Amino acid sequence: MIKIGITCYPTIGGSGIIATELGKMLAETKDYEVHFITSSLPFRLDCVNPGIYFHEVETVHYPVFRYPPYDLALAAKMAEVIDREQLDILHVHYAMPHAISAILARDIAKRDVKIVTTLHGTDITVLGFDQTFKKMIAYGIEQSDAVTAVSKDLVERTKKYLNVNKAIEVIYNFVNEQVYHKKDRDYLKCDYRIASDDKVIIHISNFRKVKRIPDIIYTFHEIRKQIKAKLLLVGDGPESPAAFELVNELGLKDDVRFLGKQKNISDLLSISDLMLLLSEQESFGLVLLEAMACEVPSIGTNIGGIPEVIVHGETGYLVELGDVKRAAEYAVQLLTDEEKLASFRKAAYERAANVFHSRYIVKQYTDLYQRLLSENQGEKNGENRQSGF
Repeated sequence: MIKIGITCYPTIGGSGIIATELGKMLAETKDYEVHFITSSLPFRLDCVNPGIYFHEVETVHYPVFRYPPYDLALAAKMAEVIDREQLDILHVHYAMPHAISAILARDIAKRDVKIVTTLHGTDITVLGFDQTFKKMIAYGIEQSDAVTAVSKDLVERTKKYLNVNKAIEVIYNFVNEQVYHKKDRDYLKCDYRIASDDKVIIHISNFRKVKRIPDIIYTFHEIRKQIKAKLLLVGDGPESPAAFELVNELGLKDDVRFLGKQKNISDLLSISDLMLLLSEQESFGLVLLEAMACEVPSIGTNIGGIPEVIVHGETGYLVELGDVKRAAEYAVQLLTDEEKLASFRKAAYERAANVFHSRYIVKQYTDLYQRLLSENQGEKNGENRQSGF
């Protein structure tokens, strides 16, 4: 039995979803005992499994601290769990602060533990440009026993921005196929006031500037001039108020549904015909894979890891950043040709099932764990031989 600790951001977000689903699938194999070490119960940790444990990180409030030192509290909890539960591996998602805390925990703990760091993007594309954190993030990567990234593009940017020499293995994101598959949810169209002959376009994000919500709305505005359609905007964030205003200005109020944060994403994808993701930065684009698994093609920007997910002209289309006219043209071409749409739906599903299937991706992680532990055992055997044992 291999004991693994997993640390991630527990709130809604791609990295937390991947980390939690990975932990759940590892526990289901019966070969792994999984310990989540986070500030609160992960959003997707909604199952009961005797092989899964949760350890809450609590910050201590002292008058001397202006802000509670979460990274130090996390390191202390990691060290505690390493020793008490006899962990073999700490798998942390995001270099900053999780890898830094893990390295400190490894130094504190009495038991040797291997650290695997998975890079998801923001720790490199945002914090990696901040001179305050640049060296610290690079240190976290270099001092990890193994590092993975969710796309080839992210590997290249990490090496370019941080000038690290560490080997970084690409392990793509995945979805839980038991959750993400096309379902019979046509009744939802009535609930959301969508006519049977309306095409349904969906966008899912945290509504930050990087997601370029105005581009989504302008693209839909162009589409709506030519075909009957509804736009589902799923999620919430700082750009939501501006999105409301733009929708009203363009006279789209009756055709746009602001749904806020939702848990039933696969249900909403099951009534959708097309996904739009027109971000200016995206290390992978997990929502694209979620859409593909539900047989929904996508239009995305030709940036970051998106071209590694969408096959242009087969599972969707790629456009240059800000080219809403071209995005709308592709959308109308696809949505007005039922034979082409059916072909794209099939190709999207098959790519999700064949390239990004959870069994394949999880095995890449378990192979990495086994390799690290084998190397560790080899090092110990070498030390024993040198010392005469």
